[in-house]
Amino acid sequence: MTQAAAITREPYTPKGALDRLRHGDLGAWPVVGGLVAIAVVFGTLNEHFLSPENLTNLALQMAATGTISLGIIMVLLLGEIDLSAGSVSGLCAVVMAILSVRQGWNPLVAIVVALVAGALIGLLHGLMFTRLRMPSFVVTLAGLIGWQGLLLYLLGQGGIVNLPFDGFVAKLSDTWLTPLAAWLLTLVLVAVFAASNLVTRRMRLAADLPVAPTWWLGVKVAGLAVVLVAAVAVMSADRGVPLLLVIFGTLVVVFDLVLRHTAFGRWMYAVGGNVEAARRAGIDVRRIRVLAFVLSSTLAAFGGILSASRLAAVNQGSGGSDILLMAIAAAVIGGTSLFGGRGRTYAALLGILVIQSITNGMFLLSVDSSVRYMVTAAVLALAVAIDSLSRRGGTA
Repeated sequence: MTQAAAITREPYTPKGALDRLRHGDLGAWPVVGGLVAIAVVFGTLNEHFLSPENLTNLALQMAATGTISLGIIMVLLLGEIDLSAGSVSGLCAVVMAILSVRQGWNPLVAIVVALVAGALIGLLHGLMFTRLRMPSFVVTLAGLIGWQGLLLYLLGQGGIVNLPFDGFVAKLSDTWLTPLAAWLLTLVLVAVFAASNLVTRRMRLAADLPVAPTWWLGVKVAGLAVVLVAAVAVMSADRGVPLLLVIFGTLVVVFDLVLRHTAFGRWMYAVGGNVEAARRAGIDVRRIRVLAFVLSSTLAAFGGILSASRLAAVNQGSGGSDILLMAIAAAVIGGTSLFGGRGRTYAALLGILVIQSITNGMFLLSVDSSVRYMVTAAVLALAVAIDSLSRRGGTA
């Protein structure tokens, strides 16, 4: 069963959760358990790990790669892959930096042009995949190499473009919400979440569809409130809630709403679950696939801009190193299926939180990076194994 069908048929209730568990669908619980284990282990080994300063740094670090991971989720939902996301993020960041610094363009205009460039790259990938019937692996692998080459060409012999520390782009990563703004934002988020669930409940009742009990809605709202209050309290004890985290969180929420409450989102899940059935149902499969690649590259471009903001520069290594691998790993570890048709945008948030926590904890313990790679690989392999077993249980 695709996630779209599950959402339409039955709300998330305690009984529904137990049914999903019996059928092998563990949801986000393994990731949550992993985060608790990481917090306990590293918090015990190093008292600085759970300090407000370190947790605030952790929130700041995960925004850029998490945004790229959010884009990768769009193509993973279709059962495809985008290997070019890292190179696209670096290239679009370079385009933004060259236009704003060397050409003297307004930073906002330069950002928009960079995002448009990312969207056009995604459009090209999507057309090559759908029109030429080239495997997405080959299309985006060529993109990984080609866009990296264009990045080096644009940078030229200098190899680096520094962004003004007091400029708009650099300020994105050095802006913090005041305590009042953070608490007001928390109140608004909880209120919107509660209102959204109430509206959904009334619509389901009006359509004579099953609904969760009222007390369960209260539990969900209270749970969200506890998590947000704890996060804001911890970060407010240091510099405050970083703007980058707010931007990333907003993207996660917006795309989750799009996937769960729009026709486009249902079509995405339908195409990922069964292409032929989606085609027979009248869904324009080709257009959905192209849009998925456009979204992936656009979000990769935005992630590259956020990364450039943190470094206040772009260079020949922008979008390189292990950014692509970490973005893909975050999506899979967070619960997005490699087989398509199942996953939520919150996978990007949960997955990148797991990866960054492991990286951060090992850094505090002065563990060699080789060990970090091996641990991350083991976590990724475990996530894929759980996904495979879950699918086997669901079809049994």
